[in-house]
Amino acid sequence: MNITINGIQRQESSGISLSELIASLGQSPQALATAVNQTFVARDQRALCILQDGDSVTTFQPITGG
Repeated sequence: MNITINGIQRQESSGISLSELIASLGQSPQALATAVNQTFVARDQRALCILQDGDSVTTFQPITGG
């Protein structure tokens, strides 16, 4: 299936979860915030978020402070 990650198209296996995708990127999952189709996905929900053909995934560093 085709998905877009941070604007770059990529082929992935059907049924891949967002947590599996993040792991495959080689980045620390704790260091990233994620959104699928412009909807925020919390870290504890990533394993439950099964990606679909055509999904758009955005990863970014969360901003903290006050």
